[in-house]
Amino acid sequence: MTSPHWATDLTAVVCADAGIAPPRLAWRRRTGDHSSGLTRRDRGTVAVRAGTDHVDQRLTLLHELAHWISPAPRRSRRGRTEHHGRAFYVVAFDLYRRHGIADADALRLESGRYRSALRHGAAIGIPGAAEALATHRSGLRRRPRSTWTVLVAEHAVHLSRQGRWHVCETCGQRIVGLTLARIRRGRRPVRHVLLTSRA
Repeated sequence: MTSPHWATDLTAVVCADAGIAPPRLAWRRRTGDHSSGLTRRDRGTVAVRAGTDHVDQRLTLLHELAHWISPAPRRSRRGRTEHHGRAFYVVAFDLYRRHGIADADALRLESGRYRSALRHGAAIGIPGAAEALATHRSGLRRRPRSTWTVLVAEHAVHLSRQGRWHVCETCGQRIVGLTLARIRRGRRPVRHVLLTSRA
């Protein structure tokens, strides 16, 4: 569907302020309140699946534009990339403020997706972030501890395909990302155990 005028206008303003060419904006609707988004630098696109909450639509677009105008995150020595680190949130929270999203709404919506937003928000001085972080940590400490039991005993991982996924033949667990790469290049079998928990 065609992107709404406010979204194309906001994209143009944010990118002009940053001195960067705007992405191609792809807009779809979804059921439910919350929106989701994805930025693909290699394809030059920002995609938004817009829910019914207009504040969340705006925040989601600004979140993706923060990815678009921020320097590309670097890979660590362990091969991981931090997409939502301190540097990203400095840009994101600045965009939220400059384009009409209250700090309380930004913290509520961001931390609903990424709890690390509270920690980074507190570090960069977003009002209310330190208190929200303390409340979140207090709630975690009060939660009952889980008891872990073995669901499938330790075994060597032998890969097989299940549709588009690689899975362990023994337990059926999906194997993805760095773990899949490590198993593929390993000279010795990788072993794992499947656990389950109950409160």
